[in-house]
Amino acid sequence: MSSQATGNDIVVAKGVTKRFGGFTALSNVDISLKPGERLGLIGPNGSGKSTFVNCLTGALEFEAGSVHFDGTDVSKVPAWQRARMGITRSFQIPRPFKSMSVRQNIEVPLSFTVGLTDQDRIEREADEILGLVGLLAKSAGNPRSLSQVELRKLELGRALAGRPKVLVADEAMAGLSDSEVDEILALLMQLNKSGISIILIEHIMRAVVRFSERVVVLVAGQKIADGEPREVMSHPEVVRAYLGQ
Repeated sequence: MSSQATGNDIVVAKGVTKRFGGFTALSNVDISLKPGERLGLIGPNGSGKSTFVNCLTGALEFEAGSVHFDGTDVSKVPAWQRARMGITRSFQIPRPFKSMSVRQNIEVPLSFTVGLTDQDRIEREADEILGLVGLLAKSAGNPRSLSQVELRKLELGRALAGRPKVLVADEAMAGLSDSEVDEILALLMQLNKSGISIILIEHIMRAVVRFSERVVVLVAGQKIADGEPREVMSHPEVVRAYLGQ
């Protein structure tokens, strides 16, 4: 059960291998992503999901394999340059700039990732993004005043300000209530409809199944399944290794 990469894929990772000393965190992992696709990336804690994302985004160098983005080999391209090319991510634990307003948190990537210099345009685009993620009314406030779900929305807004072609949402729903999970799901669906390819890393299985067109499963640094969500979830190896007997 696997999905083969094609020449039309926006992300093609082939044979990615990452070691930390004697520990192999990723072993010969192949993962591809089509333009506009919604991909779920799941696996137990320690399976290599975050390591793969760090290799994709440039936060980590890897020992073997390659990563191509939009037809270009970015294996040796630094993280900031990949961000400018269109690979952005949100983080599991939001860390906004607490000395800045909510709007200023969006303005930073517009200035430094996108490279905008006209302040009026930066403020307009920041307000558009805040409107999209439902935080425009909180734009002048401090991130300390935001709820958990609002902090997740701000984190996604900051990633969105980088004008991504590919967005990695790393556990954007962890610790949220069912209704808040639905809010983040709806927002991710809306972002995807605008043309952004999304990789969702998540432990909430109902969210993964609802969101994903395709699911990849990592276990102990190896890809064990890649396919349609319900097919993957019922695969014996996935049930045994990830969901339990």
